[in-house]
Amino acid sequence: MTSDHESEPGPEERAVDRAGLRTGWTTGTCASAAAKAALVGLLTGHAPAEVEVGLPGGRRVAFPVDRPVDRPAGVDGPGDGTGDGSDVGSEGVAPNRCVVVKDAGDDPDCTDGARMTAVVDWATGPETELRAGPGIGVVTRPGLGLAVGGPSITDVPRRMILAALAEVSDRPVVVTFTVPGGEEMAARTSNQRLGIVGGVSILGTTGVVKPFSTAAYRASVVQQIDVAAAQGMPMVVLATGTRSDAFAQRRFPDLDPVCFVEVGDFTGVALRRCAADGVRRVCWVGMAGKLTKLAAGVMMTHFRSSKVDTELLASVAREAGAPDEVVVAATETSTARHFFEVCVAAGEIEPWRRLCERAVVACRAHVGDVEFDVEVVCTDFDGAREVARA
Repeated sequence: MTSDHESEPGPEERAVDRAGLRTGWTTGTCASAAAKAALVGLLTGHAPAEVEVGLPGGRRVAFPVDRPVDRPAGVDGPGDGTGDGSDVGSEGVAPNRCVVVKDAGDDPDCTDGARMTAVVDWATGPETELRAGPGIGVVTRPGLGLAVGGPSITDVPRRMILAALAEVSDRPVVVTFTVPGGEEMAARTSNQRLGIVGGVSILGTTGVVKPFSTAAYRASVVQQIDVAAAQGMPMVVLATGTRSDAFAQRRFPDLDPVCFVEVGDFTGVALRRCAADGVRRVCWVGMAGKLTKLAAGVMMTHFRSSKVDTELLASVAREAGAPDEVVVAATETSTARHFFEVCVAAGEIEPWRRLCERAVVACRAHVGDVEFDVEVVCTDFDGAREVARA
């Protein structure tokens, strides 16, 4: 659920709020619209061309309704709305099977363009049931606040869907959601690590996708830590981006994938969540720029939120007894990368080990009196090797 600065690319780079960009709609909003349209089709025998749904904040939005042309693989028999074919409209598609195409606005969302499809049938039981069809994720692990074995539909979207259905009928129904290609889309999210298999999740808290949303990324970090903690994992590894994460997984090959969390710039948020969830062993893995900020006690490390403390770099170089050219390199530019490269070329790694030590102290201080085992690892800019650790 991707900075124009020196550090590695990763999901944190999508967490920059930028003005003037077009907002979009969450999978939860699209699912509520598709479900409402399909229920109208079931009730009237004709799917609507447009449907209006309410957002959590009270705003109402209209969506065009598309029609699927083929029955999705894996959705057959009772519950798919196709019956014996007698309810199929003139378009050759059952009217209780409708699609709303997700528009994510200007957010680089992997589900942009997803064809959120809903099939609605009357329920035989007393309650409305939401099901996961092909392309929708199924929860396989605790810790998400969702039923294991059920569809990955979070609380706000679930309420939106039920509210949209209630605008059409108060009779219980079965709604089966599908997304063609959803499993491929989910491969670009954290679903697999969270134990959500088979497709994308139906998500959202406001119904609206804000481009490059920091709130969304922060929420993802918290969620991943919650799941790891619920599994009783022995440690959590916090990586700052994709290359650091790949390095971390090679360094800890026996750890379950759920233990690895790409925190981006949200180290402080992640540490506090680990402490709150009872996680007592954490390894932070990152590169020169974010490590330098972390060593200075900066827990929100985005380049627009903080600058590298070059005097700190010079100080650790002097403490390490580094040669003059290394000490001078610390303040020659405003980037940590230049200092890093000069240190590596001179074979002077001790300044970076000292920065790791300071970062450990800062991380422990950030969580207060909680007993916390913290390891900090600095990698090179390719994420290929460990440079220093503490």
